[in-house]
Amino acid sequence: MTERPRRPWPGKSKRPHGPWPHTREHLRRTTREHAADTALWLLLSLPVLLRSDPNDGGSWPLVALGVTVLGGCVAVSRRWPLVPLAITVAASLTLTLELFTPSYSLALVAFGYLAGRRQERTRGALWLFAAIAATGLLLTAVTHTPPAQWFTLLLALALAVVAPWLIGRYVRQYDRLVRSGWELADRMEREQAAVADRERLRERSRIAGDMHDSLGHDLALIAVRAGALELDPGLGPDQRRAAGELRRAAADATARLRDVIGVLREDGTAAPTTPPGETVEELVTRAQASGLPVTFVTSPMPPLPGMTGPALYRVVQEGLTNATKHAPGAPISLTIAPEPTEEAVRVRVLNAPASTATTPLPSPGTGLVALDERVRLAGGTLTHGPTADGGFALEAVLPRNPPPPPPTAPTSARELDRARREVRRGLTQAIWIPLALLTALGLLMTGVALWTQHRSHLDPAEYARLRIGQPYAQVTEHLPARSLDGPPHGAPAEPPGADECRYYRTTLLATIPVYRLCFTAGHLTDKTEVP
Repeated sequence: MTERPRRPWPGKSKRPHGPWPHTREHLRRTTREHAADTALWLLLSLPVLLRSDPNDGGSWPLVALGVTVLGGCVAVSRRWPLVPLAITVAASLTLTLELFTPSYSLALVAFGYLAGRRQERTRGALWLFAAIAATGLLLTAVTHTPPAQWFTLLLALALAVVAPWLIGRYVRQYDRLVRSGWELADRMEREQAAVADRERLRERSRIAGDMHDSLGHDLALIAVRAGALELDPGLGPDQRRAAGELRRAAADATARLRDVIGVLREDGTAAPTTPPGETVEELVTRAQASGLPVTFVTSPMPPLPGMTGPALYRVVQEGLTNATKHAPGAPISLTIAPEPTEEAVRVRVLNAPASTATTPLPSPGTGLVALDERVRLAGGTLTHGPTADGGFALEAVLPRNPPPPPPTAPTSARELDRARREVRRGLTQAIWIPLALLTALGLLMTGVALWTQHRSHLDPAEYARLRIGQPYAQVTEHLPARSLDGPPHGAPAEPPGADECRYYRTTLLATIPVYRLCFTAGHLTDKTEVP
């Protein structure tokens, strides 16, 4: 017996061996991404490897840990761009509170740029920057280090993290602009091809019209001549009958040609959405005849020009339709009246609450959205919502003289302009945010410096009350809360045998001269104004 060939399962189709084209493209893109990530990992690991010499402050276990951590950061940087940046900042803070380290500074710059390049939203990055600054301030307070280290951390954060992040944001916006430009160029090519097709069809229509005029005229002449032959007494019955058939055939051909060419000429004619010539009064009468309880109150008004008339018709039609769907059997009140200024018309459709014995029909809820757009294009306003008694009110105010429609730019031009605005905004942010950060940092450093100077300022009157030989406890009653970190540059040598010397500012703003107080065995042994 011959074995029957196996048929594939229903719904399955044979495909050629090997990956699909889009799968091959995906594999190529994945390969490129893996190669780029590997190169980035090797580049960021190089500064860590250079610190491998134990005599230079490094150790092989720390190097292995740093290289491993950087590899993990690179691996997750495409999916979670902010995680590698946070990990690198944490590794840097464990080495120094100033954040700028030889081992991880390059990683800070790289991950900051990649976070701006790959992150869609900016809120998470801003929260991370604020958390880094707050953590640095907390560590400075806990470790009792000078505030200058926190200022250095802020400066490193602005230059090594925030600035690359802003550059990445700008590159992202610029790439979006370039991509939008290519997409618009491709769309314009397709639109040009569509325009060319429409022009060809229009030219064919004109050719068809010319053909109708010329051939119709010729066929009419043929029919006239055939009619003359049909009435010629010199011909026999068979000839006259043939001439009559020729005349009727020419007339039928002319009619068919007129119908076909007429269809070609009437291109782009939209189907009517309302009964031709139907007014609001006729619409209400037709609704009342169908059993809808509508009370209609209106004032005599001239016909509304432009889009106001169709918009008014659509408001009434939508109001009656919604009342029929959602409150079947409930009485409906329709009022159309001019506004006191005589420049607008107000139409109001109000229905009572729905009866509990009936179930309203389901509705997709898009009618009011389309109606609002129709009223807006007519220059009016639309309001709708439930009433206090549980009913529903639909009200529109339409102008008598609607404004002309504003000229609209092509979609491609609007999208290109929007992309340009986003790129300009990104470039502006890349400029003013670092400047604002540096300005704020400068003001903060100035304020802290003034505050520190105030706490280390010794009033000249208090300095004059100090006497050589006074105990340390009596002297400290007249001293400020802080002293300077050390003697100014070029200060004379301290007295021999002094256990401790303290320096204080003589004025708030000037750094010199300063007061020097030296203590020996718990007593003041020297007081000098150091120039």
